[in-house]
Amino acid sequence: MDIQVIVVGPLAENCYIITKNNKTIIIDPGDEANKIINATKNLNVVGILVTHHHLDHIGALNEICQYFNVQESEKVSGFNYEIISNPGHSIDSKTFYFPKDKIMFCGDFIFYNSIGRTDLPTGNNEQMIASLKLISNYPDDVILYPGHGPTTTLGHEKNNFKYYF
Repeated sequence: MDIQVIVVGPLAENCYIITKNNKTIIIDPGDEANKIINATKNLNVVGILVTHHHLDHIGALNEICQYFNVQESEKVSGFNYEIISNPGHSIDSKTFYFPKDKIMFCGDFIFYNSIGRTDLPTGNNEQMIASLKLISNYPDDVILYPGHGPTTTLGHEKNNFKYYF
């Protein structure tokens, strides 16, 4: 699986381009549609995934959907992943977990040495704690690809969870 990150918009949101077996999905097309299109125009884009519907993660969604004639969906054929609901940052927050590759695209749920804010509309601290407890059941060596900032591992972040419980 090939993973490309394109940092877009004033909040430096991570848009991910995932290619496997000549099929490509775009995760969180947050802004700068032309930048995303230029990076993917020669690829076979078959779907778009969104970790949550805050503007910095969906600002270019409509334009990307129209350009590639695809829709946002939770399931895209040709890719084997689980969808983990993890409300807290927002009510619709979700993580896309590729168990075979030990990779999670977690949006604004978890960042390197931090977690997502819960003080925004539909955010909820109690739900965030429950989501952190749920994600703690996954392997430590899973690589997290967050909505902003660098990658990290679930094991590294689990060491910080004690500050939130």
